Amino acid sequence: MKILLINGANLNMLGIREPEKYGGKSLKEIEQAVIDKGKELGADVDVYQSNIEGEIVEKIQSALNNYNGILINAGGYTHTSVVIRDAIAAVQIPTIEVHMTNIHAREEFRHTSLLSGVCKAIIAGFGEDSYILALEGLISSLNKN
Repeated sequence: MKILLINGANLNMLGIREPEKYGGKSLKEIEQAVIDKGKELGADVDVYQSNIEGEIVEKIQSALNNYNGILINAGGYTHTSVVIRDAIAAVQIPTIEVHMTNIHAREEFRHTSLLSGVCKAIIAGFGEDSYILALEGLISSLNKN
């Protein structure tokens, strides 16, 4: 089983950016935890991060026929990107939307996700553990099919 983890804009700043909201771990540390958990659960996890919307779209498109599932934390693009939504819909790969914070408990503009309607599920509000919970849920769902 192959899983692609995509992180969007500003997530490369984890560990530095607002640690009171996002914790003190770097993106590399979080990615490694997901890779390790994937191995434990019998899945290979590849990771990708970009601050550029079009690059994220291209990565999603390249996942077609190469991955069984996608985890995506699109960061601020969650609330603005029709093209990322369309890419997820186009590839039809089971995708879990991930958020470290509870987007519904934050600023009103964060309450709307353009991605949710084309994702299998959303995990939000568990900090770095959101990634692990999303991975476990995705793998469990894929194993049932």
